Amino acid sequence: MSKRTRAASLTTFVAASVAFGAVLAGPADATGKDTSASKHTSTNASAKVTKGKATKASAWPKFLSASQLPPHPSSSWTAGKVTDGVPDELRFCIQDTLPGYDSRYRDFRTDLETNAQQLTFVVGSSAKAKALATRLNKDLRACATRIEQSDPETEAALKDYGKLSVEEGAHAYGLHTETSWGATDINLYSVGRDGRAVTLVRWAQMGDFSDAPVKAFKKTTTTAVNKLY
Repeated sequence: MSKRTRAASLTTFVAASVAFGAVLAGPADATGKDTSASKHTSTNASAKVTKGKATKASAWPKFLSASQLPPHPSSSWTAGKVTDGVPDELRFCIQDTLPGYDSRYRDFRTDLETNAQQLTFVVGSSAKAKALATRLNKDLRACATRIEQSDPETEAALKDYGKLSVEEGAHAYGLHTETSWGATDINLYSVGRDGRAVTLVRWAQMGDFSDAPVKAFKKTTTTAVNKLY
């Protein structure tokens, strides 16, 4: 079976909830240019963001560009359009926290099996954003257990890669899944916050913890949080 037809275990939980092996979507048709801010300026133009002594109207928070993802050794990244909602790849771990929040996301793909997503929420206050980030972190820490409870054919393990010093803070995790028939996948997650905005970044490919670009992913997370406002 080719790499393009083997899906990440967690993605299949979301898409089918019955078995692993769903087909990943092909590379996004967009280039890596970061057009997220211009496409959504009118959506949230009246939002107020406080940075030190400065308060100004702000567009929807900016998203990562393709060049800001962890470098792939043999393929460039392409970035999809910023889209309203929540990507399927993220629903399984955070489904209990999702209802009632305004969110947008961006998909990223390589020519091989590696993929990523960035999901951003904007809420009514910094206090609400802090509470949301706390719940998302809790969801991610519980995701390995949820996977194993959902499918006895799959083993899952979580690693906590710790806090990142950026804006109001961020936290990174690794999640490895392995099925009874040998499919093994590694996912990296992070949650970060700046003011009223909370962002969640996911990176995934076939492999295990030894294949995870943790240092580069932390850099990507730091960039993602810094770009919010």
